[in-house]
Amino acid sequence: MKIYVGNLSFKATDDDLRSTFEPYGEVVSARVIKDRDTGRSRGFGFVEMPNQEQGNSAIEKVNGMEIVDRAVRVNEAQDRPPRR
Repeated sequence: MKIYVGNLSFKATDDDLRSTFEPYGEVVSARVIKDRDTGRSRGFGFVEMPNQEQGNSAIEKVNGMEIVDRAVRVNEAQDRPPRR
């Protein structure tokens, strides 16, 4: 299950995401998305969890929680629409 984490602090790291989600189940990957040119955070990231049930529980518990002094929005990631 791929989980979208929005409204992230620009100071948040991959490790911050991982440590926030690990209490709710196995985390396969946790990534803060960075700007290609500047290398700075874009304010959102993705977490992958192999178990759907644990992922849903994590979404419910982490949504609204503060990560690095900022309340985050968490939901199941949507597939990207195809580019033209």
